[in-house]
Amino acid sequence: MNLMNLAPPESVAGEHFDVIIVGSGFGSSFFLHRLLRQPGRRVLVLEWGRHSTHDWQLEEGRNSPVTDSDTYATNSEKPWNFTIGFGGGTNCWFAQTPRLHPADFRLGTDHGVAQDWPVSYDDLEPYWCEAEEIMAVSGDPDMAQVMPRSRPFPQPPHVMPDPDRLMKAARPDSHFVMPTARARIATETRAACCASLRCQICPADAKFTANNSLVPLYETPGVTLCLETEVRRFEAAGSSISAAVIRGPDGREHKVTGDLFVLGANAIHSPAILLRSDLGGGLTGVGLHESYGWSMEAWLDGVDNFGGSTITTGLDFGLYDGPHRKDRGAALVYFENRWSHGMRLGAERMRQTLPLVIVTEDLPEDRNRVTLDGEGRAFVDYHGPSDYALRGMERAKAALPELLAPLPVEKILDHGIRETESHLQGTLRMGSDPATSVVDAGLVHHRLRNLVVVGTSTFPTCSAANPSLTAAALSLRAADLLI
Repeated sequence: MNLMNLAPPESVAGEHFDVIIVGSGFGSSFFLHRLLRQPGRRVLVLEWGRHSTHDWQLEEGRNSPVTDSDTYATNSEKPWNFTIGFGGGTNCWFAQTPRLHPADFRLGTDHGVAQDWPVSYDDLEPYWCEAEEIMAVSGDPDMAQVMPRSRPFPQPPHVMPDPDRLMKAARPDSHFVMPTARARIATETRAACCASLRCQICPADAKFTANNSLVPLYETPGVTLCLETEVRRFEAAGSSISAAVIRGPDGREHKVTGDLFVLGANAIHSPAILLRSDLGGGLTGVGLHESYGWSMEAWLDGVDNFGGSTITTGLDFGLYDGPHRKDRGAALVYFENRWSHGMRLGAERMRQTLPLVIVTEDLPEDRNRVTLDGEGRAFVDYHGPSDYALRGMERAKAALPELLAPLPVEKILDHGIRETESHLQGTLRMGSDPATSVVDAGLVHHRLRNLVVVGTSTFPTCSAANPSLTAAALSLRAADLLI
């Protein structure tokens, strides 16, 4: 689908807009979605990357011509996966959409760990529902036992393979079908999931992306989209931002002014923009982190796998919440419906294997942060996950045999650490106290009161659950509060 309402950056130089939005990923696009319910505003969206159609991505085998690691410097070998381009992370995500656990918002109160979120599960519940509707999320109604719901999932759950069926029968209160924005039933713009196991660029176009679901937002009268336009810095006066300085593909800089600014780059580039603007200080850029993952595999005796209808079919909360969170991170166990580690030898054994991913929550630490290098580029100063995450993983791996007791497990293989979960977050965290956070419960900057920060950079702690659905819900809520 081709975008309309496009403008080169030089054409908006000197112009004034009611709202200026930085980025076009989950945070920015869902904010725009809610904002446009009340028409009449003049909105400018500034996207650093280009528009790569679904066909282009399939042909090229990548989400964007921009390599993410080329956009920042670092002292670490750890990758931080993201997409610079129209739609941001909606291009490269695998479309896993679990909600955060109710206890994730109360780590400080319940366990004396890190800080509470300034919003609760109940605050976000209606906005999760709205985000799920927009994405046509497929999900297991039984998940309401752990995460209460006011509306049913828009689509029925995906088909479980036999290992998930056995787990769910034995542990109905903790084992569920993975909720996804990979269509179980075809929609007007998306095919049903083909279970081809190549979700980064979905060959069937079944997963929710900006390309197949959000383009009409950007074609709305009053919305102008500038592609290949980098926001270099903001200009501020007193407690508000007055202008954004942008740079086009020709390297020239221009200035645009606005009333409200929405910063939705990502957890690396959003703080870098503020730091280049001399609007840092406090915890700006501090606490870069993501969930911590490990690959495992269970060989099964007489039970075949790989009969599900999507790439990840099961999500087990048996190792998630409890007193252990005082000193060890919560863990989720993902049940995979893909050949992550190859086939077992022997025709009768070929499918009798279950790939698993264990993911534990991490905590933001001051030593892991985003700063600037000598050229004003984002610099990732990263030293590793917290001991809290490491201890959580040790506990989860030790408890895995008991968790898998409903299955005829022959052997458990350890395939080692996963380089990244592709969920960078935490550098502009939200909170009630300006001394321990950057934005408030409505995602408004504590000091710059016409700046809203959206996306996972605002997460004060890191659930073991995938964060994209929650980022979308927080953006809908932030826009709702402002409107």
